[in-house]
Amino acid sequence: MEIKTLEELDLTTLTRKSYGDDQLLEHKVAEILSEIKKEGDEALYALTEKFDGVDLRTSGLRVKEEEVAKAYSQVDEEFLEALRLAKEKITSYHEKQKRTSWLDAKEDGSILGQLLLPLKRVGIYVPGGTAAYPSSVLMNAVPAVVAGVEEIVMVSPPGKDGSLLPEVLVAAAEAGVTEIYKVGGAQAIAALAFGTGEISPVDKITGPGNIYVTLAKKQVFGTVDIDMLAGPSEILILADESAQPEELAADLLSQAEHDPLASSILVSPDRKVLEETVAEVERQLKLLPRQDIARASWETYGAAILVKDLAEGMDLANQIAPEHFELVVKEPYSWLGRVRNAGAVFLGRFSPEPVGDYFAGPNHVLPTGGTARFYSPLNVDTFMKKVSVISYSEKALQRDGRHIAHLARKEGLEAHARAVEARKLW
Repeated sequence: MEIKTLEELDLTTLTRKSYGDDQLLEHKVAEILSEIKKEGDEALYALTEKFDGVDLRTSGLRVKEEEVAKAYSQVDEEFLEALRLAKEKITSYHEKQKRTSWLDAKEDGSILGQLLLPLKRVGIYVPGGTAAYPSSVLMNAVPAVVAGVEEIVMVSPPGKDGSLLPEVLVAAAEAGVTEIYKVGGAQAIAALAFGTGEISPVDKITGPGNIYVTLAKKQVFGTVDIDMLAGPSEILILADESAQPEELAADLLSQAEHDPLASSILVSPDRKVLEETVAEVERQLKLLPRQDIARASWETYGAAILVKDLAEGMDLANQIAPEHFELVVKEPYSWLGRVRNAGAVFLGRFSPEPVGDYFAGPNHVLPTGGTARFYSPLNVDTFMKKVSVISYSEKALQRDGRHIAHLARKEGLEAHARAVEARKLW
């Protein structure tokens, strides 16, 4: 890989990714949503058989209690210990996010405030098939539990035998999921949004998935709420001369192995660090089980960028707004205040990105594709709604009524004005 300066860099090519003909994909997703909306369970069965090769009539759509019990017998104690420790850390972190309702009593007797209420029923999407993502179960379900959500519905695509992987089922049980369904793709999102008969509709859908899942979430938004539109994984590392190339290369590849469209970017004012890390990436690539995926990602969306100093590197990072931002410099805290756009920030060489993916506590469902400019990570507020409270006193309405009526008439809304004047306080 060639090391480039900012002047030589084409940020558009680096950050703008395409899955092909987006309009065609959107049309296909719209057709799936329409089928589910019209035919319910029957469409769900037919589409799952078509796309996943699984007959849900035989394997069952909803996971039964005995399937979960069997899953516990299939996982090892080390996995269960790690899962429970991770859940404990994730719960502790998210409990600190929870806010409470408030009321503010004024001297004139009026009371204003805000109710913070959990959503009643939410759906979480967990990628599946041949891969197990128990960490995604925890990251989606735990904040919902902390928020106080009563019904947490998990959907995940089944394997060819019509089952979900035991690690995923155990994670769901440990995290507090109340219903589990063996269905994935756009049809699963449609089922959560519209209901199918066996699956009741939810209020909000969270969790990452492939392009069909993402486009489906985009199209059902408004019928239900969604968390965000997730894209391929990203990491940007800003490193100085103290960084270790072997460690930097490993961190870059931790994201490259996700997806050919994932991006791994190294930024440094030290050319030697860049050169040695690029060489180390090539060495480590040959040892990866997912070498083909990681290589495709690195060669297309990877970059080694030479900047004049760390300040210029910070400006570039804020411009790109990466999902994961590692500050591998001698004094990372001195640069933390300069961060404006990032999903999660990892400080120092002992905070590699996978620590956040699995165990530290902060959520790993993060904004991608530059949306860290305005999106936040998945959090407790994701699963709550705010209701305004207004209790005006007679004294307050007598004082403010004329102004309210005047503003209403300026907008041509006479009935609004008369609704205030009907109290005959002036």
